[in-house]
Amino acid sequence: MWHKKNTNSMSSEQAAFLNRLRKRKNAVHGIQWVLLVGFFLLWEIAARLDWIDPFIFSQPSRMLSAGIQMGKDGSLWTHIGTTLWETVAGFVLGTVIGTLTAILLWWNRFISDVAEPYLVVLNSLPKTALAPIIIVWLGNNQTSIIAVALLTSVIVTVMSVLNGFLQVDAEKIKLIQIFGGTKAQILKKVVFPANIPCILNALKINVGLSFVGVIVGEFLVAQSGLGFLIVYGSQIFIWFYKLYVSIRQPHFHFPIIHPYHLNLYFREQIKLKYQFPGKYPYPLNVFRHLIYT
Repeated sequence: MWHKKNTNSMSSEQAAFLNRLRKRKNAVHGIQWVLLVGFFLLWEIAARLDWIDPFIFSQPSRMLSAGIQMGKDGSLWTHIGTTLWETVAGFVLGTVIGTLTAILLWWNRFISDVAEPYLVVLNSLPKTALAPIIIVWLGNNQTSIIAVALLTSVIVTVMSVLNGFLQVDAEKIKLIQIFGGTKAQILKKVVFPANIPCILNALKINVGLSFVGVIVGEFLVAQSGLGFLIVYGSQIFIWFYKLYVSIRQPHFHFPIIHPYHLNLYFREQIKLKYQFPGKYPYPLNVFRHLIYT
């Protein structure tokens, strides 16, 4: 007589093991959140207690306030959308072109042997240093930024995926060949399925590399995007810092100029140089109390 097996039954040892895994996972997530929150909390306390200079290092509350203000007027979402689109475009192109190139090199070992030293040299080059050359070739536009992101990620994809293809068990390939399998069938039935984890790992790496490439490109040519915001903020900070240091010098007599006129001048200079879209901030208001002292 056949008895139906109860698959839901679990021994006490298995239950204890799963419970330990669950506790470990919760502990890892809890410590990660504690470290993250603790870092920002310590940063905020250090700025409020003047352990660090809030003007130089800022503080999380000010960053949050600025983010909320930019979110309300829509400028933050415009810049995030621009950077996101460029990152996705560079990521997709780098992954597709890199994977197809890896397949070609695996398919033809002669081409692979010829291209190997060039791939090694290209992989060792600092891709971001080539960004000015890409801009000269392609012009001052969004295409240059996507090309920088593509260049940053495609070589890593080619080398990692090709290395995975070459590490496939040779006995499995010989077995397919004995039964008369073609190279396309070997790729489809053996090589590609065996390298799904490798391709997924390449995707994880490509996301970060594409984002870095986009930010570097936006440093140089963009008129919107997170990289442009970083450059814009650094330019303002350098100008403010020189003013801040000059005002704090002993026996310094700063001319009485109304902040409104300083704002107009500074905004027009930024507009002419960067063609900054949308609304302009009034950064000089933070120095109102310094100008009149």
